[in-house]
Amino acid sequence: MLGFLSQGKPVAVIPKEMDLTTQQAAMMLNISRPYLVRMLDAGEIPFHKVGSHRKVTFDDVRVFKEKRRARSLDALKELSEQAQEQGMGY
Repeated sequence: MLGFLSQGKPVAVIPKEMDLTTQQAAMMLNISRPYLVRMLDAGEIPFHKVGSHRKVTFDDVRVFKEKRRARSLDALKELSEQAQEQGMGY
């Protein structure tokens, strides 16, 4: 956080329990809101309703984002290992 501040970049402090709208969560995940809604309805990310509006906690979005990143890194590592085995590495 201090590194970002020292570079003049904005930093936000958000409580883990804070509710996000589907639009805010979609922006955080860099996906469309309709795609996020389909993910919510499929049970990929927990949510609750406030009236007719879906809400997700900041922490649930953060956890999902970290898991997605870990899966991506694992897939990249596997592809790299396969390329090495086939003599395609650098």
